[in-house]
Amino acid sequence: MLKIGITGGIGSGKSTVCKVFSMLGTPVYHADSRAKILSNKLSDIRESIVKEFGPESYINTSINSRYIAEIVLINKEKLDKLNSIIHPYIEKDFLDWSAQYAQSKYVLEEAAILFESGAYKNMDYIIVVNSPQHIRVQRIIERGGLSEKMIQKRIQNQ
Repeated sequence: MLKIGITGGIGSGKSTVCKVFSMLGTPVYHADSRAKILSNKLSDIRESIVKEFGPESYINTSINSRYIAEIVLINKEKLDKLNSIIHPYIEKDFLDWSAQYAQSKYVLEEAAILFESGAYKNMDYIIVVNSPQHIRVQRIIERGGLSEKMIQKRIQNQ
């Protein structure tokens, strides 16, 4: 089975590419959504995040994504620390997940920071999805929830 990484910046079209592959029957692992699930589920991650970012990092047992995003968007060191906490768990989770699909010819992992996290090392091939920045910004604005200033910060941090 081949492991293929799908990567690209926020708003580049990774999710759309993955939807097409999924419609064709290809198993797709979504690293961002799995990171949220694991951050809520695993006490080791929760404890490390609370230690690094404070008790406001969680509301009950759910990660406070908005709070964390505000911190990591303005502090690259904090973003790197968050990634160093979560990505070892994502790597293991992907490998466990992909083992379930051993009969498939290939599986995909969608991850915006495939290279930065080191996940590319587990891949046989990488597909990079790219779009002009003005289109990326427009797509993100249409999703809602972020100002253009915040979008530009996210693009810079990726």
